[in-house]
Amino acid sequence: MPDYNNIFSLKNKTAVITGGAGLIGNKIVHALIDFGAKVFIADTDIQKSDFFSSKFKKNKFSYHNIDITSKSSVNALIQEMKNNNEIIDIWINCAYPKTKDWGNKFESISHESWSENVDMHMNGYFLCCQSALEHMKDQGAGSVINMASIYGMVGPDFSIYKETDMTMPAAYAAIKGGIISMTRYLASYYGPYNIRVNSISPGGIFDNQPESFVNNYEMKCPLKRMGTTNDLIGGTIFLASDASQYVTGHNLVIDGGWTSI
Repeated sequence: MPDYNNIFSLKNKTAVITGGAGLIGNKIVHALIDFGAKVFIADTDIQKSDFFSSKFKKNKFSYHNIDITSKSSVNALIQEMKNNNEIIDIWINCAYPKTKDWGNKFESISHESWSENVDMHMNGYFLCCQSALEHMKDQGAGSVINMASIYGMVGPDFSIYKETDMTMPAAYAAIKGGIISMTRYLASYYGPYNIRVNSISPGGIFDNQPESFVNNYEMKCPLKRMGTTNDLIGGTIFLASDASQYVTGHNLVIDGGWTSI
């Protein structure tokens, strides 16, 4: 009989999260540790290591300067974990690399910028998935979670951006759509090895956007508010834990009902 009281527990599990110092990644790191996991934070912002050191005991996490666009950088972390006999139970791709001209309107996007963003973001997730999944195959188990987006599923409503300088970058839609499809492919490919691969598609997350944008977004969203990073925790822990042991190839939408209308 399953122990339902502890079905969401991550005790004695090890998790790697890319982009762990970011807006969403930071919150996920906190949750993983709270649920009992040992966490390897993989991020290019090495200065944030002091922040995590002030929050958690050293045996709960370690911080690594990892560039997801570099196969050697990703493999160096995995090799270090192998050398220390660490099992990768959970790998979460949450990094969000982008160019300085990110946010240009479609007609102003250069081919070079488009290619660079796709290469850094989607291809970076590919590199991480390939290395992590092969490691998990040797273990005979594992869970991979890719952070996608509702804009990988549906087209943007550009009316919510009026009266702001904001837009939805075209490359973002292509990247996140590709990540969702790649997730399904990998779930099918690695399922026979007892490895689960899922994605999460958040709706808009509040990050001090202009008031007019927030108001426009909330008017359209059925729950009448933007999401918060806290809203993503339940779904992440579900997909990381044994609570979802028969869930793979799924894109978990956490959007306050945005894509339902």
